[in-house]
Amino acid sequence: MCQLKHISAFLGRPIVISGMVFMLLASLLATTPQRPRREVKVDRPTHTLTPEEERVILHGDTEPPWSGRFVNHKADGYYTCRQCDAALFRSDDKFESNCGWPGFDREIPGAVERRPDPDGMRTEVVCAACGGHLGHVFEGEGFTPRNTRHCVNSTSMDFVPAKRVQRAVFAAGCFWGVEYYFQKIPGVLETTVGYTGGRVQNPTYYQVCTKNSGHAEAVEVRFDPERVSFEDLTKRFFEMHDPTQVDRQGPDVGPQYRSEVFYLNQEQKETAERLIGHLKGLGLNVATRLTPFEEFWKAEDYHQDYYNRGGGTPYCHFITPRFDPDPES
Repeated sequence: MCQLKHISAFLGRPIVISGMVFMLLASLLATTPQRPRREVKVDRPTHTLTPEEERVILHGDTEPPWSGRFVNHKADGYYTCRQCDAALFRSDDKFESNCGWPGFDREIPGAVERRPDPDGMRTEVVCAACGGHLGHVFEGEGFTPRNTRHCVNSTSMDFVPAKRVQRAVFAAGCFWGVEYYFQKIPGVLETTVGYTGGRVQNPTYYQVCTKNSGHAEAVEVRFDPERVSFEDLTKRFFEMHDPTQVDRQGPDVGPQYRSEVFYLNQEQKETAERLIGHLKGLGLNVATRLTPFEEFWKAEDYHQDYYNRGGGTPYCHFITPRFDPDPES
């Protein structure tokens, strides 16, 4: 995609072309021989694709410039993978590049993978969750201070408007592991680790570790309620940690590692109460607290998306089924 700028640099002088010629050249550059169908990772539910979507997402082709529905799209929300619904980009990171395809200067952490393109010149970007083709990434063009442009096919994306997005906040021990498991749930758009429930304003990790701040290590989850409910998120919360432990989770000991649901409304509170009642009916001595949400303080950058960035898996979180599966799921 968008090779004209690079051709000009290669020739060492500017290229002056009319809009009509630009459209013709861009169309030729965008139309590449169809590549063999790629193997797509399927570790989450996927949609049935139209022939055009297969051509782009599975075969790595490119839609014609200026043809995509998101080229001039300016609504607030999240751009998601058309194949598997994983969140890819925020609207805040979209910018006008005038290249004929949607441009983003930053992806949601862990959402996009880079690969050498088969053409040997460009860098391809694919959905990290399913491997579907998105487009290409370019650096050093100077469009924005981040100096990065993800040039993405509209065909590869869907959109979740901001007004539909909901929030939930959970604490269940070390926030690295809690975030890891929430990120794997289809319908979760974004996760942020941080601190809440205490007295200190804008706390640091060191302050929380002193056990005197009152804060818990927590995860803020933004989700699409059309894809996953608060109840399902809370069920997973109770399955990813031991809710009977008090002020600890495995080897991590202290009040910052407590089990707690910070509810944002009465409906969330009642849902959590009902699920706790179910677990108590199974004989579990649930220690999970229910607390009205007040303020969430984002943790330091090196804590965000910890396992996706560094590899590995949680050391004190694992999934223990505690709820019967939905017979209609």
